[in-house]
Amino acid sequence: MGRVLVVDDEQSLRDALEVLIAAKGHAVRTAANVEQALGVLNREDFDLVVTDLRLEPGGDGMDVVQAARRRVHPPEVIVMTAFGTREKALLAHELGALFYLEKGPHLSTDLRVLVAHAIAKRALEIENESLRDALVARNTLEGIVGRSEAMLEVFELVARIAPTRANVLIVGESGTGKERIARVIHHKSDRAGGPLIPLNCGAIPENLIESELFGHERGAFTGADAAKGGLFDAAHGGTIFLDEIGELPIALQPKLLRVLQERRVKPVGATAEHEVDVRVIAATNRDLESEVKAGRFREDLYFRLNVVQIDLPPLRERPEDVPLLAHTFLEKYAQEYRRPVSSISPRAMERLLAFAFPGNVRQLENVIERAVALATTETLTEAELPKTMSIPAEPERPRAVRVSTDEPFPDSGVDLDKLVDNFEFVLISRALEKAGGVKTRAAELLGLSFRQFRYKLAKHERTNPERGL
Repeated sequence: MGRVLVVDDEQSLRDALEVLIAAKGHAVRTAANVEQALGVLNREDFDLVVTDLRLEPGGDGMDVVQAARRRVHPPEVIVMTAFGTREKALLAHELGALFYLEKGPHLSTDLRVLVAHAIAKRALEIENESLRDALVARNTLEGIVGRSEAMLEVFELVARIAPTRANVLIVGESGTGKERIARVIHHKSDRAGGPLIPLNCGAIPENLIESELFGHERGAFTGADAAKGGLFDAAHGGTIFLDEIGELPIALQPKLLRVLQERRVKPVGATAEHEVDVRVIAATNRDLESEVKAGRFREDLYFRLNVVQIDLPPLRERPEDVPLLAHTFLEKYAQEYRRPVSSISPRAMERLLAFAFPGNVRQLENVIERAVALATTETLTEAELPKTMSIPAEPERPRAVRVSTDEPFPDSGVDLDKLVDNFEFVLISRALEKAGGVKTRAAELLGLSFRQFRYKLAKHERTNPERGL
């Protein structure tokens, strides 16, 4: 049952409506004028407001409609009048009223039906809000959103390792949100009260990065006019985030390894070390195992950094996250730019889902920010999206692979399921090889949707783990 506010300046009608609505089990409050109604609305929450249009003294029912619909959780509104006009009805609807009802001999019958409808609508909205909140809670980690299985696994892993002091290696393409994950780990750890110091290892000249990390003594090199602490000192009691760790010069890697092992730092030009208490989170868009094999990254440093590895999938491999991310960015920038846009048209969403986003989440955010800045209506349309995001033509399905039928059929027969399974495995392997490991491209080569490809890939990984894919 709902909570209803009845506003009418005629006490007899007010009392009659209270009895009528309360008979259906609703809790009813009444107000005789605009001032009383606004006072009650400021103090209490309601599911429905039933107000007369003409209220004396001090205003009319439109003031009540506007006040009710401005609430954080606005109630539904029914406007009643004995002097109905089309213009007033349109204005009431424009201000947010659900129904506009003319007083007459059928008022009680009509109102009984409309109240039931309005209360049911409000109950459904509350239920939907609760479901949305629960969905957002499950699909959000400190502002990072995702509903794909891959991202939910990332959220779970982050929640488990954040409270520990284990070093973490975050692996993913540019734009997948590696630094944001690092910040979440820090904020959910017992070091949250300490500093989080970021450093892009590829942005500092090679001859300065050692001093930047570990500090230096006065006179250690030309221009060192005073002693200076490094970023490890600045991060004492907190976390240091080493982004693009694969760019760290090979000559400096043993020094970083020693800091990780001994938790002691030796500034450039110093003769003594001092202790530091720092958790290290590193990130890279490189394949560090390949870098180790090529001799460009120390294996012992790789294992020291990679106590726990978090793999962030590219956006093209989790298309189910695109709508959730797009609406999150839409809400953010609509508020920031004070634009009325609140939804995305089906055609615009189709274009977003069809695009590969080589720049990943960062690129999607930029696309939505641009679209919101250009939007003039409540719905973001494809006209606001970059022309480079036009939907590609449907690719030709691959030609059928010829299978030799020259071999005689074995006397002992064949296991057809196993034969087909093996053949499918070979084709998937070759498609992945041809696509350079890019799963979306491999799916295209096989004429499959990405969802179909992922299902088949998971099936073979589950049933034939020893063969590997």
